Amino acid sequence: MTQSPVISIDAMGGDHGPSVVVPAVARALAELPDNVCFLLHGDEAVLAPEIAQHPAAAGRVTIRHAERVIGMDEKPAQALRRGKGSSMWNAVEAVREGEASCAVSAGNTGALMAISRLILRMIADLDRPALVAPVPTPRGVTTFLDVGANIDCDAERLIEFAIMGEAYHRAAHGKAKPAIGLLNVGAEEMKGHDEVREADRILRAGGFDLNYKGFVEGDDVTRGSVDVIVTDGFTGNVALKAMEGVARFITGELRSALTSGGLATAGALLARGALTKFRDRMNPPPAAPFLGLNGLVLKVHGGANARDFAQALKVAADLAQSDFAAEIERNMRKLPAALAEAAPEAGAGMSGEAADVERTK
Repeated sequence: MTQSPVISIDAMGGDHGPSVVVPAVARALAELPDNVCFLLHGDEAVLAPEIAQHPAAAGRVTIRHAERVIGMDEKPAQALRRGKGSSMWNAVEAVREGEASCAVSAGNTGALMAISRLILRMIADLDRPALVAPVPTPRGVTTFLDVGANIDCDAERLIEFAIMGEAYHRAAHGKAKPAIGLLNVGAEEMKGHDEVREADRILRAGGFDLNYKGFVEGDDVTRGSVDVIVTDGFTGNVALKAMEGVARFITGELRSALTSGGLATAGALLARGALTKFRDRMNPPPAAPFLGLNGLVLKVHGGANARDFAQALKVAADLAQSDFAAEIERNMRKLPAALAEAAPEAGAGMSGEAADVERTK
């Protein structure tokens, strides 16, 4: 880890590449402390002229030429075979080599996860990283994971997510004992599929010293009923994108209403400050960190604009100076012993046929 925060950026990734990354870096330079620097990986012929237009970049931005770009449609296996020397690969590799504190990319999520896992490896014998997103609630923020890194998850993966999410929330938001919930189709213990019910049983056994509250439902994600909500990557990704769509719809409808006439526009001008706060509150999180890696990697939305990407760079700088990665590692090393203590209960619970009937109620 470098003494001053250095953020390593895949400058070619995402839907927009340098046309978003360079303005985002310029915004971040104006808002972050002078000791925060950026390492940009990509086509030097494209990046250098753009960076040269920003005097504040002198001494704080370094460009590393990369020959290749990983496409948004490339499969993770292809990215692993052909990714070496790409802007994404080099951005992550800089973290492993100690040249940077954090890697940031808006590129292909599956490729970024595969490359990060290969280069940085997992902590405490974890299988795969989890992608986490902060969701605004009336009580503050809910840490929601996984939101896309792991489509199929067994009970052990869900338990890993609970441990990682709890450690991340404590380090990132300062809560000593975050409350944890497991997302399900109902709060009753017999609801849900086998894997989620098995994860619930083991978490209730208490071997992990977690503040586990049991099952929560979809509306609890934004209600703030618990601090950390755990689910598989398929469900989490669908839920997160649905929330983003609703947020955009509400913001758009509000904008239309406030520009529908002279009096409405005048009122909007008077309430500009409050409306700006509303917009910022409704916006989806700009970046999601991968949890469980031996290093810090942030995934930015592929369609992020310069404002969102700049916000993600500020998040990266903050996380790079926190202790959350070490906190996760300390907690994850407790996992094997806790799982061994929570041996499956032979013949526990109702029959499979009865459980199926209950789950349809």
